[in-house]
Amino acid sequence: MTWSVYQHWDPLQVCVVGRSYPPEFYSWITKPRVRNLFETIALETEQDYQLLISKLQSFGVEVLRPNLPACQFVDGKYVKPPMSPRDYMAMIGDKFYFNEYETYPADIAQMYKNVRDPSWPDCSTWNEFKKLPESIQHECVTVHGFDCYGQSQIVPFNLQGCYDHIIDRIQAQGNQIKINLHGLVNGAQVTQLGKDLYFGTDPYERDLEKFQQVLDQEFINTRNHIINTVGHSDGVYCAVCPGLIISSYDIDDYSQTYPGWEVIYLPREHVAMIAEYNKLKNKNHGRWWIPGFEHDDELIDLVETRLQHWTGYIEESIFDLNMLIINAKNVLVFNYNKQVFDALERRGITAHMIPFRHRYFWDGGIHCVTSDLHRSGNMNDYFPERSL
Repeated sequence: MTWSVYQHWDPLQVCVVGRSYPPEFYSWITKPRVRNLFETIALETEQDYQLLISKLQSFGVEVLRPNLPACQFVDGKYVKPPMSPRDYMAMIGDKFYFNEYETYPADIAQMYKNVRDPSWPDCSTWNEFKKLPESIQHECVTVHGFDCYGQSQIVPFNLQGCYDHIIDRIQAQGNQIKINLHGLVNGAQVTQLGKDLYFGTDPYERDLEKFQQVLDQEFINTRNHIINTVGHSDGVYCAVCPGLIISSYDIDDYSQTYPGWEVIYLPREHVAMIAEYNKLKNKNHGRWWIPGFEHDDELIDLVETRLQHWTGYIEESIFDLNMLIINAKNVLVFNYNKQVFDALERRGITAHMIPFRHRYFWDGGIHCVTSDLHRSGNMNDYFPERSL
């Protein structure tokens, strides 16, 4: 029987859960205190994964996990673990999309050109960008979504070694597999509502007309919509059930894309209002945070020089809306938010809290660290008044 996913609230049957390195991986860290910290992070991350797996299994969900990269040290840098499978894969209908390689925007100059204010200096290389005034760099990141502070630290690697056995299993189910489709299809960027697919935009995606053409050529049996999220859409909104969206406050209204639906707007993650985090932000540009170690220069230096390509930009994500929907009446969340819980309760949905203690370092919510491969159900049409 082929696997399929048509709606995110259909009963979840098969799910991938990410994996991090074990404590012994960090034996290369020479400072005992810093090494012990990362060994603790590794141990607690797997403990939290096991709680998540146990909860999924209690709902009858089959859980698959990636392998660790076969080659963990490339070009003098440590390859990041497969923590967030949804960033690289998506089951859309009965077709499985997989991005075989890490993909990042290579042309910083083009990204800068797309958003450059006329008063800003010109910029044509990475080194020139790093010499721009801090205020311009900050605006590029916080306003335009550049994921650029780590660009010179990126380690490309083949992801398929982590997921070979999962791909083999999907092939055995009879599903069609599509590899590296323009690098634009992944589960963090698409919301599936039967005949309607909603795609978020990457920070460097500016030609939305061309993007729409690519989507319409690939997905000929659905209505394909673009929501300009300027980053992973699962970090800024979640369609929880028919009629309800939990969203970041700074996303445009949904009157055209989700007409008539209730929208609960949340502020950006409260982390930006924490004084200790902001002290660290001056040193790492807000990419990661390990609470209690804001002044640990040895730790900061190690992450910024050896593991910078592992980190994201935690202020751009709202973990309170990064939910995994189990079925129409149950969702998994990483922490309590009264607005979210009240909205779910009004619709008869139970939220189950699963801890993920180091999400501010891994920059991953519960939706990020999972990926649904099969949900029972057929394609529905929630907007039948729309023409295909």
